[in-house]
Amino acid sequence: MALDIDRIRDETPGCAHVLHLNAAGSSLPSRRTLDATIDHLRLEAEIGGYEAADRARPVLDGFYPSIATLIGAEPGEIAYVENATRAWDLAFYSLDFKPGDRILTCVSEYSSNYISYLQVAKKTGAEIVVIPDDKHGQIDLAALERAIDKRTKLVSISHIPTQGGLVQPAEAVGKIVNDAGILYLLDACQSVGMMPVDVKKIGCDFLSATGRKYMRGPRGTGFLYARQRSTAQIEPIFLDNHAARWSGDNDYTVMPDAKRFENWERYFAGVIGLKVAADQCNELGMPAIWARLRELADGLRTRLATVKGVTLTDLGVTKGAIVTFAVDGKDHPALKQALRDQRINVSVSTQFSSRLDLKGRGLKDVMRASVHVYNTEEELDRFVAALRPLVAG
Repeated sequence: MALDIDRIRDETPGCAHVLHLNAAGSSLPSRRTLDATIDHLRLEAEIGGYEAADRARPVLDGFYPSIATLIGAEPGEIAYVENATRAWDLAFYSLDFKPGDRILTCVSEYSSNYISYLQVAKKTGAEIVVIPDDKHGQIDLAALERAIDKRTKLVSISHIPTQGGLVQPAEAVGKIVNDAGILYLLDACQSVGMMPVDVKKIGCDFLSATGRKYMRGPRGTGFLYARQRSTAQIEPIFLDNHAARWSGDNDYTVMPDAKRFENWERYFAGVIGLKVAADQCNELGMPAIWARLRELADGLRTRLATVKGVTLTDLGVTKGAIVTFAVDGKDHPALKQALRDQRINVSVSTQFSSRLDLKGRGLKDVMRASVHVYNTEEELDRFVAALRPLVAG
């Protein structure tokens, strides 16, 4: 199905104000998502928070099937969490690591996740094993298979890293990990909303995602997928009277589905906004969104390759909607600000967010331009035209 780009732009208020190439940071929401979020906040102010939640219950309950449809899961395998980091934490820190247990990850792993590996390794005696890249810059599948042994507790990778267009072969990783009977945690904060994601095909046991990036949802929203058949016996590190029930004076019963990873209090307007954003992804169709994003990103890479002094830095066989590049002899944060002064939004990825990858490639930081469906070819031309004199100057 072809996307109606003019209509999408008309329904995205931000398109009238900025050229936004920072979807990988926080994308522009649609008017429908914006209105749904604000309308519930307004309702809370008018009739009370508890009362507004009661009135919105059918929509709130609809969050679970909407997200499940988006990623090929069952509604009972979805938990609302306030952001992708916390969703990832709830999965990772709920695992019982012992001395000698091995955590296998990839070179492009996000720093926040890696810090958690370091903390758990320090506290428990678990071991971190970084699987090397193959010749394409993605996780070496043969090396992963060789690294798995009886001590391996978890394989945990980021589907699409924050610092580039690389799309890790998550499904191929899943086949290896599932055949070995090991838990698989996938950080999908960039991929959900960018490309079709099917948890059954991928074979992950946990998947964490955020609302603010490619789903175009509100900030402060996210979710966790927990595969029922492999995670049902994993007790979350945190429990409250939503995730569990006080079943006796000295006992409690944990919720049987993924809601055991939730807590009682939440951003209800955000839940509604994220549901609406997920519905829009489902209505537009993720294959159509993915095709459009790859077309735009490939076009941007082609344009940037013509700019003297610019070096493209994306890795991988499959490249997504995040386009990264380095500019010879230029301060990337200063370039970002100069573009922002022209109402063009880009970002800079640094070793702060991906130490192993960028440091290993000798890159202090990279410019990051991340497209979404509301972007146009004309905007890409305008961006490159604005960049040229900055690079030359």
